[in-house]
Amino acid sequence: MSTLLEVKDLVIKFALRTGEVTATNGVSFTLQKGERLGLVGESGAGKSVTGFSIINLISKPGYIASGEVDFQGENLAKVSDERMRSLRGNRISMIFQDPMMTLNPVLTIGTQMTETLHQHNPGMSQDEARNIALEKLRKVYIPSPEKRLAQFPHEFSGGMRQRIIIAIALLTDPELIIADEPTTALDVTIQAEIMELLMELCETDDMGLILITHDLAVVGQVTQNIAVMYAGSIVEKGATSQVISDPQHPYTQGLIAALPQSSRQGERLNQIPGMMPTLKDIPPGCSFNPRCAHVMDVCKIEVPQLRVGKNGNLVACYLYPLKKEQR
Repeated sequence: MSTLLEVKDLVIKFALRTGEVTATNGVSFTLQKGERLGLVGESGAGKSVTGFSIINLISKPGYIASGEVDFQGENLAKVSDERMRSLRGNRISMIFQDPMMTLNPVLTIGTQMTETLHQHNPGMSQDEARNIALEKLRKVYIPSPEKRLAQFPHEFSGGMRQRIIIAIALLTDPELIIADEPTTALDVTIQAEIMELLMELCETDDMGLILITHDLAVVGQVTQNIAVMYAGSIVEKGATSQVISDPQHPYTQGLIAALPQSSRQGERLNQIPGMMPTLKDIPPGCSFNPRCAHVMDVCKIEVPQLRVGKNGNLVACYLYPLKKEQR
């Protein structure tokens, strides 16, 4: 497998009137062609802003302060706006969480799909664009796609709108899809079908997938590797099966323990005490230290580097020794 995307020491900041705050702090991961990577964590962990930064969709006053986003040898953090527009929606697509904020309410679905194709393929005929749009609608299980092309977004249910967003993301056969909670509005049956479709595309077309989600059950079934984020940093990463079956970081352990199936019937659900800190209130040292049952003095002073855990996962925690070659 060859490398499709490499994110190196990504730091994203927001320049507020009250001063700058850091949204991600040194995020690094690699994605191979055909690989499925899950970005997991609570709301505010920095998952979505990491995904948006890859295609330069961070809203101002946010900006990439440092780091690289290497997409097949090209640093997307440094390319021009024109170059980014040629890549975005063409070689890299994004599936957004809220379909009503993504679809244009005054244009038909057919117009929105064919305009997307013409934007990246100006010489494509209208008939060819329409046929591709129909093919993608069938792929995401939209019934009567010929009729649906002439309809407006408000004429669809929430789940169907989400499937249309996925169909639009697939229009140009991208090499990378960033999916931000892609199945939030779908029932479990359609959710499973969409996830199977994305997995199939990764396997047959060598498409890379970054799945941003809170749902550890979906991550466990769909992804091969996982990166757990907390307060803008990756605290654990490794093979999905290992991270879920044998989590090393206290935060990951808390997430797994909080799953309903981790509690016995009639017992209260487990929970991690406290709350995720805001960007203005990230504590010194390990950002998880106020909520951690294993906190030590060093945790409150120095930010831990990623080191190898007991099962081979990389984990940012002082419970594990930092080997010389990792320093």
